[in-house]
Amino acid sequence: MDDRVVEPGDRLDADASETHALGSLYVVSTPIGNLQDITLRAIDVLRKVDLVLAEDTRHSRRLLSHFEIETRMVSYHEHNEARATETALARLHEGRDIALISEAGTPLLSDPGARLVSAAAEAGIPVVPVPGPSALLAAVVSSALSSERFTFFGFLARKGRERDEALRDLSSLPHTAVLYEAPNRVASTLSDLEKRGGGARRVSVARELTKQFEEVRRGTVAELAAYYDSSPPRGEVVIVLEGLAPAPLAEDELRSRARTLRASGFTARDIAATLVREDGAPRNLAYRLAHEA
Repeated sequence: MDDRVVEPGDRLDADASETHALGSLYVVSTPIGNLQDITLRAIDVLRKVDLVLAEDTRHSRRLLSHFEIETRMVSYHEHNEARATETALARLHEGRDIALISEAGTPLLSDPGARLVSAAAEAGIPVVPVPGPSALLAAVVSSALSSERFTFFGFLARKGRERDEALRDLSSLPHTAVLYEAPNRVASTLSDLEKRGGGARRVSVARELTKQFEEVRRGTVAELAAYYDSSPPRGEVVIVLEGLAPAPLAEDELRSRARTLRASGFTARDIAATLVREDGAPRNLAYRLAHEA
C-alpha cells in the first residue's frame, strides 16, 4: 500500500488511479496595485503551473514579466467563460496544473471564475486557494467600521428592480456592507442610500487602494454624498457602509434580557457589552442593568 501524502499538483506514477492523476486548479490572488504585495507562494505557483488563465492577458503579462514568469497564459473572461472552462477542464483531466488569476486581487470576487471552480470541484479536481491581496478586505480593515460581520454586495446594478432590491437590503442590513462601485456612480449610490433614510450612517469610500493616489475618506452617507457630487472620485472604488443600528429596547426589556444573559452564564461585563452592541442600549444604562442582574 502506498502511504505517501499527495499534495495538490503532485505527479504520481503511471499506474496511479485516475483521480490522483488529475491536475490542480490554483486560484491565485495578485496585487491590486502595489506589486510588492504579491506573495512568494503566488510567484512560485505561477512559475510551476502549466497554464495561467487571466482575465486580461495584456495587464497580467506586465505582472508576470516583472517577476520573470514565463508560463503560457490564455484569456479567461466573461465573454469566453463557457468555452474556456470546457478547455481548462480537459487540461486538468490530463493532469496539467492551471492557475486562475483576475485582473487584480482575489479571483471570483466580482470577477469571472466561479463557473470553472464549480465545475472543477464537481469533477473532483483539487481547487487550491493561494490567498493574498483583496480590495474588499483592504477596504474593510481601513474603514474604521466593524469587521466582525459583513456582507459583500459586489457591483450594484445600474437601475431596475435588482438595484432597488439591493438598496433596500443595504438600507436595513444590521451589520457592515461592502460594495464595489464605478467612480462616476459613487455620488448617486450614496444619494440613493440617503434618500432611503441612511444619511446619518457612517460610511467609508476607499479608492485606488495600494496605489500612488490611495485615499480613504470617512464620514456620514449624507456628507460623502455631497462631497462626491461636487468632487467625483477617480480610479477603483470600494464603499464600506455601517450597519443599521438596532432600535433601542425599553428599559424593562433590557432588564429582562440582562437577566436572561446572566442565567446563561454571562459575566456583568459581557452582559453590558452585549446590551450595547446588540440592543443599542446606552453604555451607562447597560452597565447598571448588567450589575443589577
